Amino acid sequence: MPILYDSQEQVEVYRFNFPTAILLPLAALFLQAFVPLRFSWFGMFDLPLLVVIFFAIARRSQISGLLTGAVIGLLQDSLTHQPIGLYGISKTVVGFGASSLGVKIDVENIGARFLCTVFFYLVHEIVYFVVARGMVQLDLHWSWSHEFWASLANGLVAVLLFALLDRLKQRA
Repeated sequence: MPILYDSQEQVEVYRFNFPTAILLPLAALFLQAFVPLRFSWFGMFDLPLLVVIFFAIARRSQISGLLTGAVIGLLQDSLTHQPIGLYGISKTVVGFGASSLGVKIDVENIGARFLCTVFFYLVHEIVYFVVARGMVQLDLHWSWSHEFWASLANGLVAVLLFALLDRLKQRA
């Protein structure tokens, strides 16, 4: 029987201790910056995005999700040779959207986590592409098949990663 919520107070809201909130995004950024240099196939995954989605869904606060996405995105921008703000904008949109969705539906089961990650990965890539191509005039090319397969791969990694990260949650 599905769990239906009558009010916002019945939805579980989680918080994270300070080291987890700092070290987890930094570890994701480090891995994202340096592992693809050795293993090019790893570039398909966006670990900082998965961390943004996880924190946003767990905290269920739009402001917290928005700020988490902005900070992680800007830090990721600082590690690339792209203009500052591209990842910041796209991860801010995802952080806000994921936290908003986390308030409305139960995203604690595997299927919901997979579908949310696939959806928000595609949203992230579309926002990134539109901003980079339309506003910054970068010469990027879109491939629906690549983005679709990458979204599925990120969804599978997210299911595994979120199960591990659930152990770091603390009830608010």
